[in-house]
Amino acid sequence: DLVLRFQRRFLAARHLRSFPWPELEQNLRASPDSSLLLDILHKTVLHPLCVKYPPPSKYRQCFLTQLIKKHEATAAEPLDELYESLAELLREEESPACYKSYFLPTGESVTLSESLAMISGGTTGLVTWDAALHLAEWAVENSVVFTNRTVLELGCGVGFTGIAICKTCRPKRYIFSDCHPCVLHQLTQNILLNGFIPGPDSAPHIQRESQGEGAAGPSCQIPQVMVAELDWGSVTQRQLLNLQPDVIIAADVIYDPEIIVALIGMLQKLSTCRADGNPPEAYIASTIRNPDTYHLFQAQLDKAGIRWQLLPARSSSALLSDLQPNLTVLQLLL
Repeated sequence: DLVLRFQRRFLAARHLRSFPWPELEQNLRASPDSSLLLDILHKTVLHPLCVKYPPPSKYRQCFLTQLIKKHEATAAEPLDELYESLAELLREEESPACYKSYFLPTGESVTLSESLAMISGGTTGLVTWDAALHLAEWAVENSVVFTNRTVLELGCGVGFTGIAICKTCRPKRYIFSDCHPCVLHQLTQNILLNGFIPGPDSAPHIQRESQGEGAAGPSCQIPQVMVAELDWGSVTQRQLLNLQPDVIIAADVIYDPEIIVALIGMLQKLSTCRADGNPPEAYIASTIRNPDTYHLFQAQLDKAGIRWQLLPARSSSALLSDLQPNLTVLQLLL
């Protein structure tokens, strides 16, 4: 269990301070042999997924430095493989981008190319935010919402939530949407990286490449995947008629008061875009950074006549280092 927790948290390259270091040190003092450390090393820094798609170099350096410190505190014999791995890392040059790999509760993995900076190219959409992880975990636990249905994700960023749903929930069709050119390009690369190929209806300016690795297993239904360029402020009802979503989802899209009106207008258009006349289901995951902005969104929903309800919070998390009380999922009744 300890090794698994190290592996999950390391491959996602998040929150180094939250690793179970005290527990590791206690285990090493009780049994100061190299087997536990070697097991952790080969399931983190030397894991095949990490070697092929490496997390940030500085992150791996910090991780190995901490691992060596814990090992040296036990007065055990030096472990050459630890020092050799660190020396190799110190010779690497840091890249402006990196890979992050996430193990889902089902055992599937999602690997993404992301920016190292929270804001890059004039957008925050080139990194994965906590609400996307939270929404993906909720989706895995409620897969019936997505199975054999058409799902539209608004503001999908680099694609974590959608790829996780495609790998675990067996949707019939999944539509990733965003409006920033850099995000759309990186999103498409990540979709390919995980073994899916955007269909012919995807944004025309994005070039498709050969299928990557990591697709869902042969026994799983492979969904049709589409990338759509959607600007909430200018999209027309006619454009939305081609999408016909059964389910709409979004994560971390209400952080700015200025986009709330455009988002609600988009939801209103989507509520009447289906051929059968039935509105789609809608779920919005958020990290509440500014309560005023979050409450403004709820107030604007009320003003637009869109009913909403707060879904029960999760009691544990496999993707987040700690379950955060400011993470929520709202169901909107369009």
